[in-house]
Amino acid sequence: MAINWFPGHMHKAQKEIKEIIHQIDVVIEVCDARLPFSSENPMITSIRGDKPLIKILNKADLADPDLTQIWLDYFQAQHNVKALALTTEEPSGAKQIANLIRKLVPNKDETGKQINAMIMGIPNVGKSTLLNTLVGKAKAKVGNEPAVTKAQQRIRLDDGIYLYDTPGMLWPKIANENSGYRLAVSGAVKDTAFDHDEIACFAAEYLLQAYPQRLTERYQIDPLPEQEVEFLEEMGRKRGCVRAGGHVDFHKASQIIVNEIRDKTLGPITFETPQMVEKEEVYFTQLQQQREQEREARKKARGRGRKNKRK
Repeated sequence: MAINWFPGHMHKAQKEIKEIIHQIDVVIEVCDARLPFSSENPMITSIRGDKPLIKILNKADLADPDLTQIWLDYFQAQHNVKALALTTEEPSGAKQIANLIRKLVPNKDETGKQINAMIMGIPNVGKSTLLNTLVGKAKAKVGNEPAVTKAQQRIRLDDGIYLYDTPGMLWPKIANENSGYRLAVSGAVKDTAFDHDEIACFAAEYLLQAYPQRLTERYQIDPLPEQEVEFLEEMGRKRGCVRAGGHVDFHKASQIIVNEIRDKTLGPITFETPQMVEKEEVYFTQLQQQREQEREARKKARGRGRKNKRK
């Protein structure tokens, strides 16, 4: 699914980050624990270079705890990366971040020099709420809508540690199309940027495979249909989403499941695993290469066509 949402302030923020990144000692990336891969910004990898990275899996109370631990181990195994899971309900764990920053740049901590950290993340992963917890007061704007923070802020976090806050940034093109669906399900992009019916089908297909018992218990459907469309229609009938003539209001049913995923009604859910996304990366890389080859072939074919006309 294509998501076309890259506001001007995000482009501006990307340029500003590149201008000051040489001053930064540690990068903090806040991700959604429900989709640790899909909610990380690939631009951050290229921008930070080899600088130490603290990977925050935020909203861990909304995610499957077993899979969160798998993701933490996965990130911890990477070079110069520390990983930490935080919840929206009990943010006190955020206090560990200052200690992690000092440990990642021990040379600066020992000499008493200023340590500059930068906190980054895509929209609506709870970055501003986390920042307010860190500084102990409402320094960053907080809201349920994506992209509330519009400009950089420099905040004193602790003795000798300064934190640069940045607007939530998506990237112009999401190569892994499944990541686009997952971002939409989680609420990382505005609801006007996608089709509810389409992402509801994507979510239902995954839930039927990964969390069938949750669906059975919540919607009292037993046995569960094998296909996501049949499931959503049956769920819609159970919830009274029926129009005149007995037809299911598919859009209304789609809104119900998306909302109940987001508000934890369906319980803690994680939408991807490291093994899953590694396979997807291979598939979508090959697909992109194939598409590029096809485009080149069409260009060459058009070129030959023009030459033949001239003759």
